Amino acid sequence: MYRPGPRNLITDVPGLDVGNATDEALRSGVTVLLCPGGWSAGVDVRGGGPGVRESETLAPENGYAKAHAVVLSGGSVFGLGAADGVVAALSRAGEGFSVRPGAPTVPIVPGAVLYDLANGGDKAWGVDPPYRRLGVEAAGAAGQDFALGSVGAGRGAMAGLVKGGLGSASLDLGDGLVVGALAAVNPVGSVYMPDGETFWAWPFEIDGEFGGRTPSGPAGAVEPMPDASRLAGQGRLTPGANTTLAVVAVNAALTAAECKRVAMMAQDGLSRAVRPAHTPFDGDVVFAVASGEIDLGQDERLRRIARIGSAAGDCLARAIARGVYLAAG
Repeated sequence: MYRPGPRNLITDVPGLDVGNATDEALRSGVTVLLCPGGWSAGVDVRGGGPGVRESETLAPENGYAKAHAVVLSGGSVFGLGAADGVVAALSRAGEGFSVRPGAPTVPIVPGAVLYDLANGGDKAWGVDPPYRRLGVEAAGAAGQDFALGSVGAGRGAMAGLVKGGLGSASLDLGDGLVVGALAAVNPVGSVYMPDGETFWAWPFEIDGEFGGRTPSGPAGAVEPMPDASRLAGQGRLTPGANTTLAVVAVNAALTAAECKRVAMMAQDGLSRAVRPAHTPFDGDVVFAVASGEIDLGQDERLRRIARIGSAAGDCLARAIARGVYLAAG
């Protein structure tokens, strides 16, 4: 039976560090995942209202589909500035690729944002949004252990009608392969079954990591858009007002195109954990990064990539449920 890594965090994938910066007055924050040296990367965007940065840079047909960091942020479009702070901090530390000797290094820092502007926090920032500063702080705080729940990019999140948050999970596949997921959970859809207590992701739970509750009766998944009238009353049924942002990671050697495939497969984990997902009101984005540590070879390569993608989906489903569970205390 496969088990989580020792932390049950995406940082169980060797080489990764994650940092959070949370502003309680703002009721928002930033989460940064650092990929030292630049990791192969891909991205899959399925929501109808995404807010992204450097997504086209990661297209497999382009010349440098690698990431030195990935930034998840609150703040909607204002939060895209968090990556500016991360770029500056990494370049100052010498991270990034060198175009010409003596010039600053150029870190590639893709990112995505969620909408939390209507949560009652202090948004009177004028022409100086705080997200660049929060990006610098999150990068500086990065390490292997980090908090989950109502922190970082998950601080101001909502999941349907309940508190959203930041979640993570990992899975050790043996043969040295480790897969992990990180998610900032702010969807219009529900993470709960109709009983309001059992997570849709319950079949994938390991060791009671999000409460251990199992359904007591039939799932009753017959209503395509649960709570639509209540969501409309809270202004949630607006394009761009919701999203789930995620990163999945593995310590295998993958090309940019293979990272893209893993990200696409991981989106299925999102749809297992949130109902409905990928709506016109969401900006669902999944990044995938791969360190290159373990050579998959050629004989069984496609089978092993399929296994990695499936594990990434399971980890993402678990990470989403953990984020909401821990945000609720």
